[in-house]
This record gives sequence, structure tokens and C-alpha cells, in this order.
Amino acid sequence: MLRTSLGSCRSLFTKPAPPSSRPTAISVRASTNPSSTYPTSLLQARPLRILSKMANNLYIADTPAEVSQAKGLHLITQNTPNGQATQIMLEELADAYGTTWTTTLINIMTNEQKKEWFLRLNPNGRIPVLVDNGQSPPFPIIETSAQLLYLLKFADKEDKFGFKDELERNVVLQWMFFWHGGGAPYQGQVNHFSRAAPEKIPYAINRYKNETLRVYGVLEIRLSGQFTGEPRDYLAGPGKGKYTVADIKTWPWVKGWERSGFTADEMKPFPHLLKWIDRIAARPAVQRGIGDKYVQK
Repeated sequence: MLRTSLGSCRSLFTKPAPPSSRPTAISVRASTNPSSTYPTSLLQARPLRILSKMANNLYIADTPAEVSQAKGLHLITQNTPNGQATQIMLEELADAYGTTWTTTLINIMTNEQKKEWFLRLNPNGRIPVLVDNGQSPPFPIIETSAQLLYLLKFADKEDKFGFKDELERNVVLQWMFFWHGGGAPYQGQVNHFSRAAPEKIPYAINRYKNETLRVYGVLEIRLSGQFTGEPRDYLAGPGKGKYTVADIKTWPWVKGWERSGFTADEMKPFPHLLKWIDRIAARPAVQRGIGDKYVQK
């Protein structure tokens, strides 16, 4: 029987790379000056290794100039619930830190997001896409939840919209993922089958409406403090909670309950959820994040 020490085995697979081939660490301070023409890279806010060169061909001749020539953070979006979550986060960061970015609005009804220039940024062909052009090569972030967490890590240096404590941070992730995987897909299907589908299928409409109402009920349990005896203002955080990316992720969808075809009577079982909707809607950054600046003229 051949026996080899653990150290010998490791040496077979973990040869150190020569110094010249190792990634180089970078560390510069990110600008938060709201008057600057372009934002600097958020990734430069903390030491980080230069990213893989796999994105060297990110931009092509057909990429709109306002996208390919953008500096720093650039958001490609439409004013949908998913787009609004990242829009709101950026607006909140602008109020908190003076974070700046540029924006390209596209029309998803014409399938602009299915063209090659867009698919190079997001092969899934969905908005929004956030690109950090301050990196070499530029660094695209797909999926709203990933964008919120990216901005939370690299732009929210005081954890205004999250927590340093790992347990509290995990609670934020729990509620973000709850809506990402268990809320948005159901309400999205309600919208599709009740508004967009060429054929109205009662089974599909009822199934997804009932599932969305069930998810609303889970949010109501959380906010009402049904099992804790302590009502909450926000989804995460101790006590009454704190406004975080969990709320920012969830709110743009839930506030659209009327557009999704739910009636006031159907929403009566969720009084704490309705107050939560109004509470967040009152924030200036939220109002800007869903406002006319993100509506394509």
C-alpha cells in the first residue's frame, strides 16, 4: 500500500505561483464627492485583487457609447420592481455618502436586453445590470440582490443599511433571500398571468395569487411580532428593526400590490405590512428611486 504524508500530498497540488504571476493588490480611497463628474470604482474602497481578464471583451462595437464610455459605476435599468431596488439603494447611498453613478435606461419591451451587447454584461438578459468601470477589466454585477450586497459591502462604509454583527447581518440575508426566492417569483407570475398572458388561465392566476398572499402573510407575521410580542418597523435588526437592504429588496414589489390585481379586502389581513409600505414610501431617496428620472421618455 502506497502511503504519502498529508504535507507531501499538498505539495503536489499547491505549488506557489511565481511572484510575477500573482494578482496585484490595490487599495485607494473611493471618491464620495457628489459634484464629481464620474464616481470612482467602489471596489477600490478596500484592498482587492485585480479581477480575472475574462471580461476583456465586455464591450463591443454595438454597445451604446454611454455604456462603453462610462466611468466608475454605471447602472443599466428600467423602472421595474427589480430595477427600482438598485435605483433606491444608489439614491440612499447618494444621501448618506454622496455616492455618484451614471445611468442608461433601456426598453425591455423591445428586447434591447436580448441583444449581444447586453448579453455580454448579463447572459441572462435581465435588468438591472450594475457595472463598475473603475476596474480593469470592468466588473459587471447581475441580479438585484447581488448588486445590493455589493453596494452594501463597498459603498456603505458605516453600515447604515446593514450590520457589522454577523448574526444581524445573517438575518438581513435571510429576509433578502426569502423575497428573492419566495416572493418576487410568485408576484411576478401573478403579473404575467393576470396582465400579460394572451390567455387567462384561472388555475395559474389563482395559484400565484394565493402564494403571493401567503408570502405577504409571512411578512405580516414578521412585522406584527405575532410570535415575539414586539411589532417591528423593518424586517431586520434588533427591537423594532432597522431599515436595511432587506427592506430595499422587498418593498418595490410589495408596494405594487394593486398593480398585481390584489384588492383592498385581500390586503386587510396585513395591516402591519401596509404600514411598512407607507413608512418606506416616505423616504426621499425611495421617492427618487422610483421617480421620473428612471422613466424613459
